[in-house]
Amino acid sequence: MSKVIIPGQTIGILGGGQLGRMMALSAREMGYKIAVMEPKKNSPTGQIADVEVIASYDDQSGAREMAEHCDVFTYEFENIEADTAGFLESHLYLPQGKDLLFITQHRIREKKAIQEAGVEVAPYKEITSLEDLEASIQELGLPAVLKTCRGGYDGKGQVVIQQAEEAEKAYSSLKESGELVLEAWIPFKKEISVIVTRSTNGETATFPLGENIHVHNILHQTIVPARVEAQVKDKAETIALQLAEHIKLVGTLAVEMFLTEEDTIYVNELAPRPHNSGHYTINACETSQFAQHIRAICGLPLGKTDLLKPAVMTNILGEDLPKVLDHVQDIRDAHLHLYGKEEARPQRKMGHITVMGESVEEALGRTSNLGLWNK
Repeated sequence: MSKVIIPGQTIGILGGGQLGRMMALSAREMGYKIAVMEPKKNSPTGQIADVEVIASYDDQSGAREMAEHCDVFTYEFENIEADTAGFLESHLYLPQGKDLLFITQHRIREKKAIQEAGVEVAPYKEITSLEDLEASIQELGLPAVLKTCRGGYDGKGQVVIQQAEEAEKAYSSLKESGELVLEAWIPFKKEISVIVTRSTNGETATFPLGENIHVHNILHQTIVPARVEAQVKDKAETIALQLAEHIKLVGTLAVEMFLTEEDTIYVNELAPRPHNSGHYTINACETSQFAQHIRAICGLPLGKTDLLKPAVMTNILGEDLPKVLDHVQDIRDAHLHLYGKEEARPQRKMGHITVMGESVEEALGRTSNLGLWNK
């Protein structure tokens, strides 16, 4: 039997952003105390924590201080150095372990793990030189996407190469980041994602398939249920469960996928934590992705994931926030979530709005009628 963390005990969170905040809110509802380790005071998570440890993410003295307060430890992002993760695992109860971080923080290791699970990824090549890149372009064809192996998100750390003569500039712009990977371009008709959770007891559950709309490489909107055939939904959920079992997941995993015109599914990326595309679950599902994550790491039974109503979740970026605040009195039949960030910068995620309806079309129409986005 796995270790059970009961309400009243303390959950430690590495990272003070919005994902940590929403984990903490769910944990508080269940009666847990919260400690957070974050370099800046008064972070979105720190605002609602019992204990704030102000330390950099790789500060081992900060981790020792967290160990004095926490009964279980989790994280809101995956880019943690391997030695730091190993230290955390040895000094705190980290049921997710360091191995999952080691896999998902590096694109090539991640792709290999996905393939070992029997799941398709876009054809790719490891790149260590300009000569590698030029040879790989010949093999994979164009367009293709050159990406850093570590640290990229929301379109950062990647360059689309349309013509062979763009290779040198693309390589020069990313080479200082270390290892690179070139991926063949997948002409997809939809981007979709599944949030899957696996508990310390081995119990698994998936949330309804989401359809994701990106603008400038940043998630703009998630539509649930995804507008796809039933067999696509079943296949996507099967892939997510297959990956969860293969990597011995504990906690929550977001599986981002491309769907082609032929209904072939390629896994694009994994995120070993709650994910932006799962925010709709807070209002639209019987259990949210954040409450499910807390249940999983605490050794509690997982909750039901049934969709209560079709929903559309739309991100609020820094450039959207003034209009949202100016019209907050007009926001009806919608759920507004703001993250408590001090500075609203362009393209920074400041919050989201979830709108529900009797159908996807109704939820989309209500979202459009709010008139809060110029996209």
